[in-house]
Amino acid sequence: MNLLEAMRIYVRVVERGSISGAARDLDIGQPAVSERIERLEKYLGCQLLLRNARAFQCTPEGIIFHERSKSVLGAVEQAVAEVSNEDQVVKGTIRIAAPHCFGETVLPEGLKRIRETWPRLDIELVLNDRLADLVTEGVDISFRLGQPGDGAFIAYPLGQVGRLLVASPDYLGRHAAIVEPVDLAKHSFIRVKGAFDAEQLPLTNGTNGTNGTDIVDSIAIRTSIKTNHWRPMYEMVLAGVGIGVLEAPAARDAIEHGKLVQLLPHYEVPALALNLLIRPQRPVPVRVRKIVDTLKDYVSEVFEPDHQAQRRFRRGADDET
Repeated sequence: MNLLEAMRIYVRVVERGSISGAARDLDIGQPAVSERIERLEKYLGCQLLLRNARAFQCTPEGIIFHERSKSVLGAVEQAVAEVSNEDQVVKGTIRIAAPHCFGETVLPEGLKRIRETWPRLDIELVLNDRLADLVTEGVDISFRLGQPGDGAFIAYPLGQVGRLLVASPDYLGRHAAIVEPVDLAKHSFIRVKGAFDAEQLPLTNGTNGTNGTDIVDSIAIRTSIKTNHWRPMYEMVLAGVGIGVLEAPAARDAIEHGKLVQLLPHYEVPALALNLLIRPQRPVPVRVRKIVDTLKDYVSEVFEPDHQAQRRFRRGADDET
């Protein structure tokens, strides 16, 4: 039997938690995956997976073999890269996870750049606002907003994603003016579930506290509509149904074209930290390393205009004082 191929299949099955999911990733039939696992177990003389009608779990031997297989496959890829043209090993399928808004507004152009550079590489983009565990969900690369959280991963800080408090000109023309933060409680707020659940909106005013950080005030809001996806929120704010907070990349075009207006421009909603996560494996597979480097460069280019605009705002506020 082809032991390396069997290892690849087994690792994908374990990390996807599904034989059918692994079969789709590897573009082979589900019966073929099951047959390879059975042959592998017979070859090793031990059971790797405990199966039932709906799921499976690794035996103690299966856990050990999974970890050792990952190390072997990584070493093989590294060896090939060191004696050949590295671009030739950037192929196969890579799974990338990201939050919905970031994945829909920022990542598509980055994935286009990856495909143009490595046309032999297939990409599977998984969008989900909950925290995805890289190992159990078979994800190679994950973008995470906010704190990285717990888990086994290597994190690469990419900066921050700004957030903007906005409304449409139509809404502002029909409702009381928003001059001070306390005015927000008089207006219909539209938000995504999980954001500002305490009915408080954090705002910074650019004034440094004793520790050198911005002073944050929690301002009362009144939620009228909440949804589980950013897109309906965006469309409703655009249509003048209420006010809301959008990630800067999602709001940029609408603001530039006068469809949205930034509210309370001398205050800021604290930005969210952006991290790129990969599995803690050594060596890092060549294809993962190259894609990570490309995505890091791409994201820094995307957010540089926002950083420059923020610096200009800071200078302007300082000049006024």
